[in-house]
Formats: sequence, C-alpha cells, structure tokens
Amino acid sequence: MTDLPSAAIVRIAKANGAERVGKDAVESIAKKTEEYIGELTSKASKLANHAGRKTLKEEDIEMASQHH
Repeated sequence: MTDLPSAAIVRIAKANGAERVGKDAVESIAKKTEEYIGELTSKASKLANHAGRKTLKEEDIEMASQHH
C-alpha cells in the first residue's frame, strides 16, 4: 500500500498515452514514484542542511534532481 492516490496515477498515465492501466501497474508506478520522491528529498535535505536550513526549498529540489 502506498500513500499516492490510485486515481491520480491512472489520470497521469492516461494523459501520457496509456489507454488502460491495470491495478498491478498502478501499484508499481506508485512504488517507484515513492522511491524517487524519497531519494530526491533525501538529496534535497542534505543540500538544505548544508545551506544551514531545515526547510526544503524549490532550489534544493531542482539541484537534487539535476544530480539524480
């Protein structure tokens, strides 16, 4: 079980060309997306900490995503 809503995943997949999306695919997309978010925020958090901040900012996310 993931925290991401299945309906949003299906909507995004269909908007990007998927005609139909199986439940197993939704679960896999959700898992992979949550893994990516975890990695991205971990890197961004390190950047924010290095800058002396506890709060993540857009610049941290952008920098972290460039190094992904």
